[in-house]
Amino acid sequence: MSDHCCEMMRSQVDWSCDEHASAFDCPDALVLFIPKYQEYGLIVHDGGSAKVGIGFCPWCGKRLPESQRDNWFDELESRGIDPDEDGIPAEFQDDRWIGMARA
Repeated sequence: MSDHCCEMMRSQVDWSCDEHASAFDCPDALVLFIPKYQEYGLIVHDGGSAKVGIGFCPWCGKRLPESQRDNWFDELESRGIDPDEDGIPAEFQDDRWIGMARA
Protein backbone atom coordinates (compact mmCIF):
# COMPACT_ATOMS: atom_id res chain seq x y z
CA MET A 1 0.00 0.00 0.00
CA SER A 2 1.31 3.40 -0.93
CA ASP A 3 1.75 6.28 1.45
CA HIS A 4 0.74 9.61 -0.03
CA CYS A 5 2.45 12.91 0.66
CA CYS A 6 -0.36 14.66 2.55
CA GLU A 7 -3.91 14.24 3.79
CA MET A 8 -5.39 16.19 0.88
CA MET A 9 -3.65 13.94 -1.67
CA ARG A 10 -4.78 10.86 0.26
CA SER A 11 -8.38 12.10 0.26
CA GLN A 12 -8.24 12.72 -3.50
CA VAL A 13 -6.68 9.35 -4.30
CA ASP A 14 -9.23 7.58 -2.09
CA TRP A 15 -12.16 9.56 -3.56
CA SER A 16 -15.37 7.64 -3.99
CA CYS A 17 -18.70 8.83 -5.30
CA ASP A 18 -22.20 7.48 -4.81
CA GLU A 19 -23.29 8.74 -8.23
CA HIS A 20 -20.40 7.73 -10.49
CA ALA A 21 -18.76 4.32 -10.88
CA SER A 22 -15.60 5.80 -12.38
CA ALA A 23 -13.43 8.72 -11.28
CA PHE A 24 -13.36 9.79 -14.94
CA ASP A 25 -17.13 10.31 -14.82
CA CYS A 26 -17.18 12.24 -11.54
CA PRO A 27 -16.48 15.98 -11.86
CA ASP A 28 -15.35 16.08 -8.20
CA ALA A 29 -12.57 13.52 -8.74
CA LEU A 30 -9.34 15.38 -9.48
CA VAL A 31 -6.41 12.98 -9.03
CA LEU A 32 -5.80 9.45 -10.23
CA PHE A 33 -3.14 7.22 -8.67
CA ILE A 34 -1.97 4.05 -10.40
CA PRO A 35 -0.31 1.93 -7.69
CA LYS A 36 1.50 -0.54 -9.96
CA TYR A 37 3.30 2.35 -11.68
CA GLN A 38 3.41 4.71 -8.67
CA GLU A 39 2.02 7.40 -11.00
CA TYR A 40 -0.15 10.38 -10.12
CA GLY A 41 -2.15 12.33 -12.66
CA LEU A 42 -4.79 15.02 -12.92
CA ILE A 43 -7.95 13.62 -14.47
CA VAL A 44 -8.98 15.24 -17.76
CA HIS A 45 -12.77 15.36 -17.67
CA ASP A 46 -13.41 15.19 -21.40
CA GLY A 47 -15.52 12.04 -21.49
CA GLY A 48 -12.54 9.71 -21.88
CA SER A 49 -9.93 8.23 -19.59
CA ALA A 50 -7.11 10.74 -20.07
CA LYS A 51 -4.89 12.05 -17.31
CA VAL A 52 -1.98 14.47 -17.15
CA GLY A 53 0.97 13.19 -15.16
CA ILE A 54 2.18 15.33 -12.27
CA GLY A 55 5.53 15.35 -10.47
CA PHE A 56 4.60 17.49 -7.46
CA CYS A 57 1.61 17.50 -5.14
CA PRO A 58 -0.76 20.35 -5.99
CA TRP A 59 -1.54 20.85 -2.27
CA CYS A 60 1.68 20.42 -0.26
CA GLY A 61 4.21 20.84 -3.07
CA LYS A 62 6.20 17.69 -2.25
CA ARG A 63 7.90 15.83 -5.05
CA LEU A 64 5.95 12.71 -5.94
CA PRO A 65 7.65 9.35 -6.53
CA GLU A 66 9.17 8.68 -9.91
CA SER A 67 7.07 6.53 -12.21
CA GLN A 68 7.87 2.83 -12.07
CA ARG A 69 6.15 2.14 -15.40
CA ASP A 70 9.37 1.24 -17.26
CA ASN A 71 10.57 -0.90 -14.34
CA TRP A 72 7.20 -2.70 -14.27
CA PHE A 73 7.59 -3.71 -17.91
CA ASP A 74 11.28 -4.59 -17.40
CA GLU A 75 10.46 -6.82 -14.43
CA LEU A 76 7.75 -8.64 -16.37
CA GLU A 77 10.14 -9.13 -19.28
CA SER A 78 12.85 -10.48 -16.96
CA ARG A 79 10.33 -13.12 -15.84
CA GLY A 80 9.41 -14.02 -19.42
CA ILE A 81 5.95 -12.47 -19.18
CA ASP A 82 4.51 -10.60 -22.15
CA PRO A 83 1.82 -8.25 -20.78
CA ASP A 84 0.03 -8.25 -24.14
CA GLU A 85 -0.07 -12.03 -24.48
CA ASP A 86 0.25 -13.57 -21.02
CA GLY A 87 -1.78 -13.26 -17.87
CA ILE A 88 -0.38 -10.68 -15.46
CA PRO A 89 0.36 -12.22 -12.02
CA ALA A 90 -1.69 -10.79 -9.15
CA GLU A 91 1.34 -9.19 -7.48
CA PHE A 92 1.85 -7.07 -10.61
CA GLN A 93 -1.68 -5.65 -10.48
CA ASP A 94 -0.69 -3.25 -7.67
CA ASP A 95 2.50 -2.09 -5.96
CA ARG A 96 3.45 -5.44 -4.35
CA TRP A 97 5.89 -6.21 -7.15
CA ILE A 98 8.10 -3.23 -6.23
CA GLY A 99 9.26 -4.79 -2.98
CA MET A 100 9.79 -8.13 -4.69
CA ALA A 101 11.83 -6.62 -7.53
CA ARG A 102 14.16 -4.78 -5.13
CA ALA A 103 14.65 -7.81 -2.85
